Amino acid sequence: MATEEALAAEMRAHRLHAFLKGRRDHLALSQEAVAARLEITSRAYWNWERGRVKEWTDEKLYLLADALEMTEFQIARLFWYAVDRAPQPDLRTMFSSTGAGDPATLAFLGDYGVMMDALSLPTFVIDRRWDVKMANKAYRDLFRDVRAHPTSMPSTNFLRFGLFHPDAPTVLVDHLKWQFAMLAQLSSSLERHDDDAGLQAIRRDVYLRPPLRDAYLTDMPNWVLGSGADLVHHEGAVRELRHPDVRVGLRGCRLVEETPWSLKALGLMRLTLVLVNLDDRSMPKGALRAVSTQPDPQAPTRVA
Repeated sequence: MATEEALAAEMRAHRLHAFLKGRRDHLALSQEAVAARLEITSRAYWNWERGRVKEWTDEKLYLLADALEMTEFQIARLFWYAVDRAPQPDLRTMFSSTGAGDPATLAFLGDYGVMMDALSLPTFVIDRRWDVKMANKAYRDLFRDVRAHPTSMPSTNFLRFGLFHPDAPTVLVDHLKWQFAMLAQLSSSLERHDDDAGLQAIRRDVYLRPPLRDAYLTDMPNWVLGSGADLVHHEGAVRELRHPDVRVGLRGCRLVEETPWSLKALGLMRLTLVLVNLDDRSMPKGALRAVSTQPDPQAPTRVA
């Protein structure tokens, strides 16, 4: 038994080293640079990267995840490789002293909604179930032609819309790629919140649809091996999206998270759909030019 435990620990350490080194190489960071972010010595980080740590605490793992700019999906992988379990809910959220019903918090959210409406790109705020809590006018305009659905409206839950709504492919053009990313996001969210009834309900609905069930159980894990990320941070991913306004039309779309601490403390996340010209997808990462969803009033209207 002791030999089996030692072998399992050695395998986890090997996977952890490959995972952390791969992430560091992706970010083009040296060990010294990561150590500086963690405010530890280079030798100490060398040991961290090889799993030579006396005890992995949640604090250390979250600090490491921040230093390597990990997504929720990658954080879950980090915990499984390091301590053989899923991460616990974020302690910042768990011990937040300000509830969503607090008058000051409600006032902040109201002001934040005003700020979001002033933005030209579609942006929305979700909870851990991907229930949409706030959305700006540009987001509502993007989905204005979507027909009513009892459970899968984009104004209600973004994952449900992309997975189950029959109109989803009219907006999310390369729909299969969107679905794989959403299924990966569902799996990632369930790893962190496996007791969440809302996420469990989405998974049950996936299982009721044989093509989606097969994709979730077989195709999606293979897709993850190649992409290594979830919906939010599939690095480099620009998927196609069609805006109902013909003056905007078919665009590339990158999903970007930009969540202030005040929202994170409430267990919320803000996402923006950054629309880009499709011709710009071959440009280096970081050089893509965002396109406003508010059409140029001087531009001629195309006839559909």
